[in-house]
Amino acid sequence: MANPNRQFQVADAAAQQALVRAQPLATLVIAHEGALHVNHIPLYLDPARGPQGTLIGHVARANALWPLLPQQAVAVFHGPQAYVSPTWYPSKALDGKQVPTWNYATVHAHGALCAFDDPARLRGILHTLSEQHEAHRADPWRIDDAPPDYIDKLLRAIVGIELAVERWEGIWKVSQNRTDTDRAGVVQGLMAEGTSAAEDMAALVLDRLMG
Repeated sequence: MANPNRQFQVADAAAQQALVRAQPLATLVIAHEGALHVNHIPLYLDPARGPQGTLIGHVARANALWPLLPQQAVAVFHGPQAYVSPTWYPSKALDGKQVPTWNYATVHAHGALCAFDDPARLRGILHTLSEQHEAHRADPWRIDDAPPDYIDKLLRAIVGIELAVERWEGIWKVSQNRTDTDRAGVVQGLMAEGTSAAEDMAALVLDRLMG
């Protein structure tokens, strides 16, 4: 059966990885013995590890996920999303045959998920995560700011996870199925909403319109 989202698929690796970096909180899903296990975990991408890159993060040792590994998994990253009103389509004036929809951008990373608890590797993860998310601050927090024995205690309470990506899937549903006139109306309508979420989606629709 044809993929109904084919018209919305985006294969541009740079665009996919930019969304992953901008929205690192992944919905991580595995199937085990007929049950689905869902976790929400911030992951960072090391594009140099493996042909498709590797996603890296950590979970609490008490988390029921890591004892089930290794497993195949999918990590879903959610980008901009917004409701789209049919009143924004100029074509609505022709026959009224328009309905609401929802625009969104997501990236799915499929691959093999494994766990590790080597203290040196775990410390490296904490360094990388804190550096990435603190870099823009005037006085960034660093892992060395905390007492060494405190960090050592925390390291014993977490387990590292790595997803060796085998396949990426990007889905940008940003009004590509509309005429240029309707897409321009969507951009105008989103901008009039006055929210950052609507403005982010307007930028994606405009990018496709101009591209």
